Amino acid sequence: MLTIRASHHPVNVDNMWKNAHNKPNMFFQETARDGRARTGIIHTDHGDILTPTFMPVGTQATVKTLDSRDVAETGASVILANTYHLHLRPGEDLVAAMGGVQKFMNYPGPMLTDSGGFQVFSLGAQREEKEGADAGNVKIDFDGVSFRSHLDGSTHRFTPEIAIDIQKKIGADIIMAFDICTPDSATFEQARQAMQTTHVWAARCIEAMKQPGPHAWNQFLFGIIQGANHKELRQESARAITAMPFDGIAIGGESIGYNMEMTATTLDWLQDLLPADKPRYTMGVGYSPRDIFTVVERGIDMFDCVAPTRVARNGTLYTRATENLKLNIRNAEHALSQEPIDAWCDCSTCKNYTRGYVHHLFKAEEMLGYRLASIHNVRFMLKLCEEIREAIGAGKFEEYKKSWN
Repeated sequence: MLTIRASHHPVNVDNMWKNAHNKPNMFFQETARDGRARTGIIHTDHGDILTPTFMPVGTQATVKTLDSRDVAETGASVILANTYHLHLRPGEDLVAAMGGVQKFMNYPGPMLTDSGGFQVFSLGAQREEKEGADAGNVKIDFDGVSFRSHLDGSTHRFTPEIAIDIQKKIGADIIMAFDICTPDSATFEQARQAMQTTHVWAARCIEAMKQPGPHAWNQFLFGIIQGANHKELRQESARAITAMPFDGIAIGGESIGYNMEMTATTLDWLQDLLPADKPRYTMGVGYSPRDIFTVVERGIDMFDCVAPTRVARNGTLYTRATENLKLNIRNAEHALSQEPIDAWCDCSTCKNYTRGYVHHLFKAEEMLGYRLASIHNVRFMLKLCEEIREAIGAGKFEEYKKSWN
């Protein structure tokens, strides 16, 4: 269990940010509402983002197996890159010298970077489990986190200021505040300490954003609500984070996306505390297409998950033809199938290739199979978001949701 190695007092956000909600937000505009579900537009210098939307994950400046044209053809309007991984290789200074992550990976659209906090803790824990108690040495103190690389064991340190500086150099349009991603196993006191540290770091991230970066475009900052599975802490964190002048609000923690029942409960706790004039982001949601309905019906605008591309590489493809919305293309039943993966999907894979052919590619371990499967799963999620936006605009969100049950 990770522990904070210095005691401190929570930030007095009321005194710091009294007028945070009185400032007009030109970054985000709500365009329609149906119950708590809503549509909107996020404006960035690299293009507009229509919400609600799924954000494909491009951890190391690549959505795995896809090139930039593939990503564009799926309809993605924003993708993620990872601060931790890009810091370790090739390094944020190299990415900045290449003109930012957009030019580096030849993707002209909006980019979001997470702060690296989740990877610091999760990969450090994996290293400890694999190599022994002293292998990871993830140490949290009042100032930041010291950790060892999962790649080579080299030592590194992230503070709120360092995390913001790295993300500025990477060139993200949307930057995430550095936080402590609290595990579900944390006690109330551990979760409370981590939450309070997250609030202190949030204020420091806001100050760090005032320092000039190497790129000319506007960069926006999201704060992250923590508090684990404790209602009192989640609501306290929501009040603290939303009182600060962030451009958007994220809900983090191990449960979000991993445990959808707890995700829904957490969002219900927060429903009256999230500002309407800022985009809302549930971090890690999107393992199953149905998970999107769970968060959208609770007013969430943005969500991401590595699952669509990860399970695609294992041969699991999304389809409306099965109860669990998935099929295993490796199964022998698909060998002679001339059907597309899914008749509803309009991706280039479904338009041009049969289940039988994709089955062959996986059995032969041809890399093209991973690409075609990933194109399909990403497009499947994004088409779902497009139809959800249409349904919300028409006042038919509940009716559309029922069509997926």
